[in-house]
Amino acid sequence: MAPPILSLALPSETGRVLSIQSHTVQGYVGNKSAVFPLQLLGYDVDPINSVQFSNHTGYPTFKGQVLDGQQLCDLIEGLEANNLLYYTHLLTGYIGSVSFLNTVLQVVDKLRTINPKLTYVCDPVMGDEGKLYVPPELVSVYREKVVPVASMLTPNQFEAEQLAGFKIDSESAGLEACNILHAAGPSKVVITSMHIGDNLCLIGSHQKVKGQPPEQFKIVIPKIPAYFTLQIWLDVACRAQEIL
Repeated sequence: MAPPILSLALPSETGRVLSIQSHTVQGYVGNKSAVFPLQLLGYDVDPINSVQFSNHTGYPTFKGQVLDGQQLCDLIEGLEANNLLYYTHLLTGYIGSVSFLNTVLQVVDKLRTINPKLTYVCDPVMGDEGKLYVPPELVSVYREKVVPVASMLTPNQFEAEQLAGFKIDSESAGLEACNILHAAGPSKVVITSMHIGDNLCLIGSHQKVKGQPPEQFKIVIPKIPAYFTLQIWLDVACRAQEIL
């Protein structure tokens, strides 16, 4: 007799999320900061840690392990073998190599064969403050392969510039970057942080009908005169929930 399919693997009112992101023992980045807010919103979340580090890489040193593409495949195959691969959402964050990112693209294809309505939310983590902290070749993979299959993108200002191909130095430039990304694939874009003059803001854009003007919004964020390494996932997740 075949084993019963677990109820968690079936469609639910809230949804099931596969989250492929980084993990740190200390601090809140990647899955450490994304899983709990999504659970608060009512989602079942299955995390796969692309890396497991002692702390984020903004510190002088860090230790840990990096998952490779084959190990990701092994985890996906294990879920598939037990009929646990039905997801309503895929969420990806920090990915450190082209080979791993290409494996993620294979995971997108597999999940969509099981659920064609899968929503793929991609945080294209590549850099910040004018600097890349991933191999430069990842930029073209994101732009040419990932953006076209993503349902929603959540880049920061620097990452949006890399994907759109021009400098974002004004609110109107940020909105235009969203339009360019819509044309490339995703119907929803949230630029999670933009430094425009003395202001810090978040810009969101939702193109409900392909080829039609998107609905766009801006959230001004009070700027604290200090430097932090963090992710504003709770605010983004709550706002994203309104437009999903």
